[in-house]
Amino acid sequence: MHRHERHHDHRSGQTLAELRDALTAGFWDERYGGSDRVWSGRPNQRLVEQVADLEPGTALDVACGEGADAVWLAKQGWRVTAVDVSQVALAKVAAHADEQGVGDRLRIGFYDALADPRPAGRRTFDLVTVSFLHVPVPDFAAIYRGIAEAVAPGGRLLVTAHHPDDVATGARHDHGPGLMFEPDRVLETLGVDRPGEADGKDGTWEVEVADTPVREQESADGPLVVRDTVVRLRRR
Repeated sequence: MHRHERHHDHRSGQTLAELRDALTAGFWDERYGGSDRVWSGRPNQRLVEQVADLEPGTALDVACGEGADAVWLAKQGWRVTAVDVSQVALAKVAAHADEQGVGDRLRIGFYDALADPRPAGRRTFDLVTVSFLHVPVPDFAAIYRGIAEAVAPGGRLLVTAHHPDDVATGARHDHGPGLMFEPDRVLETLGVDRPGEADGKDGTWEVEVADTPVREQESADGPLVVRDTVVRLRRR
């Protein structure tokens, strides 16, 4: 399982309170404290693909987990702030950064999406990346708008998520209604037109990528083909 495969072995039909509990510090401190490493330690494939053509600057990694993405970004020359709800995870991020020789390029910070959806100051970072942060539908708009506020003029917002098709194909469990989402939910939440549509929105964002690519993922039963939601927006 990759660091970013944030499904929680939940059954469908959970209450809103149960879904929100899976975003709390207590839930994730217990999860990260239960083993030396929960995720693979490899950076998210979609992040690597989408950042390849960008000039390094300042980056914010939201819900960073054990920090594979944040450390990879720092090794590419980015000055990274990594935030998460789990202090146990953040301690692992700091240790990993020091081990990889990029501790001076990475700092950590606490982020509780339900308490305050804004992870940082407004219009601060050249790149804001959030990978596989699946939240209840009633909280989605506030959290993703709060995250988007941190993107500086000319900067990018990169959202990667599990696509709902993975439930239909049996590749993933159904953890709750609407937790997995398509690119259109991100675009609609931020008031963004798809390329080629009439410009009826506020024009804040330019769509650089809004796609649903597939990839192969290892599982206990062998390789699985899974689909991701990938959205990359540039703030004008």
